Amino acid sequence: MIAVRRLNHAVLFVSDLDRAVGFYCNVLGMQVIAREPRANAAFLRASGSDNHHDLGLFGLGSAASGPPRGHTGLYHLAWQVDTIDELTEAREVLVAAGVLGGESSHGATKSLYGVDPDGNEFEIMWLLPREDWGAYESAATVDRLDLPTELSRWSGVSTA
Repeated sequence: MIAVRRLNHAVLFVSDLDRAVGFYCNVLGMQVIAREPRANAAFLRASGSDNHHDLGLFGLGSAASGPPRGHTGLYHLAWQVDTIDELTEAREVLVAAGVLGGESSHGATKSLYGVDPDGNEFEIMWLLPREDWGAYESAATVDRLDLPTELSRWSGVSTA
């Protein structure tokens, strides 16, 4: 058994490297920390991250096809924010960028979903304080997210 602790970074193939870099920098606030022109790659770090990089992007060119829906493979990446207030702000950013695809309460997490320019789905999520997981400790629900109610209950509570 390998005792992994957490996901350190993800790497995506994208059709247009500059477009993908712009998206992740402008929408998710990441910054480019390195480029590797020989591989047509860029490495990005999330704001406040302790990782060397959180996301690697490898450009394949405009002829690359997008990920097929309904096939095996990566479904989405989940990026955690520190407070429900930040999740509310993230919703506004996703709406303004025209990429908000859905929102759900999963009990212990409150989640927003979007899609990048290549069709890769991502999640922006906030995690309840561990001591408040209760029945959600061993449940995986998919319920409607009532963000105003969650905000009124959890505003200012930091969990990341």
